[in-house]
Amino acid sequence: MTNESAKQLWQFDHRAAIAHLTKDDARLAQLVAKARDFHLNIDELESPYEALLEAIAYQSISGLAARTIFARIKALGSNGRPPTPQQILAATPDTLREAGLSFAKIAAVRDLAQKTIDGIVPTLEEAHKMSDEELVARLDSVRGIGAWTVEMFLIFRLGRPDVLPIHDYGVQKGFALLYGKRKIPKPKELAKFGERWRPYRTVASWYMWRAVEVAGKDACKVKKAPAKKKRVAKKHISIKLHARKMRTRK
Repeated sequence: MTNESAKQLWQFDHRAAIAHLTKDDARLAQLVAKARDFHLNIDELESPYEALLEAIAYQSISGLAARTIFARIKALGSNGRPPTPQQILAATPDTLREAGLSFAKIAAVRDLAQKTIDGIVPTLEEAHKMSDEELVARLDSVRGIGAWTVEMFLIFRLGRPDVLPIHDYGVQKGFALLYGKRKIPKPKELAKFGERWRPYRTVASWYMWRAVEVAGKDACKVKKAPAKKKRVAKKHISIKLHARKMRTRK
């Protein structure tokens, strides 16, 4: 893919983005040199509905399992394309369960199908004209679709240049590995740091995923911070002790 065709497909020049991000960041520059070349695998034939259908299938499970499940879902369609909204609504819950979808995901894909028919889920032409914020507001109304799913849609289907999925575990872990953090960062910390990556936070996020790949087995050294234990107020403890004493007296 030439630099010009990439710019047209992704709506930005990725080489200029990399130059901007690595200018004053030696760690990121070293990662770019080690990692595979930046690339967004965008299917130009894929509709927003199809992209979101795939995203729902991929939620909260491993990549291998998700690919297997989505291949089964895709087989319910025709001509090598995923099932249409009408085909999803016509499929029985048992059929969708056999494909590997949970009951929650079945409800989500059916709601996606209905809202696509109703025009709430935009066409590709409409989506390209909408801002990130407008798309988040519109798609968030679909059951099972939250901020992360919309962010994946903005990055991997629309090729938007400035998206930072702060709740994505891979991005969080890559950030920790690249910048020598011992624990996974909180979303607020990642969002604050990510301000320096504007207006190419998509490219920075892509390289955070690559940081995990480059680290290999060493990636497991970075852990989630342990959950803080809730402190019981002294007042509550004294009330419990008083209650015990009263029961003992009786």
